Amino acid sequence: MINETTIRARYAETDQMGIVYHANYFTWFEIGRTEFFRTFGLDYRELEEQGVLLPVIDVGCKYKISAKYDDEIIIKTKLIKVKGVRLEFNYEIYRKKDNILLAEGYTKHAFVDKELRPVNFRNKFKELWNELKESVEEI
Repeated sequence: MINETTIRARYAETDQMGIVYHANYFTWFEIGRTEFFRTFGLDYRELEEQGVLLPVIDVGCKYKISAKYDDEIIIKTKLIKVKGVRLEFNYEIYRKKDNILLAEGYTKHAFVDKELRPVNFRNKFKELWNELKESVEEI
C-alpha cells in the first residue's frame, strides 16, 4: 500500500532564495508516516497512550531537485519492512504540478516502551501487526 499526502511548501520552510531547506524533507517524511498510520485508524498519540513509541533509528534522504516556496508537494509513503521490533518506510517527494521526483528517502524505527525497551508489537497488537504486514510494499 502506498499512502499519498499532499501539502504545500510554506514560506517558513524556505531559505532566502525560496528553496525548501533540506532538513524539512525529514519533517515531510514524518507527515507521510503519520498519515500512513491514520489509514489503519491509528495515530501516534494512540500508540503512545498504549505505551508504544516509534523512535527513528536510521534515516536518509537523496535530493534530486529543489522544492520551492508554495509548491504543492505529494508525499508518497510505503512500508517496506516489518520484522521483529523494527519497521522501515520509504518516501518519495513529488512536485504536484509536473509530477517531478524531488527527493527520496527512508526511515527505520523500533517499537519501544517509554523506557526505550523493545516492545513485542506483534503480540500486543496482533490485528494491527497483521494489517501492517499485509501493507508491506516490496521494492
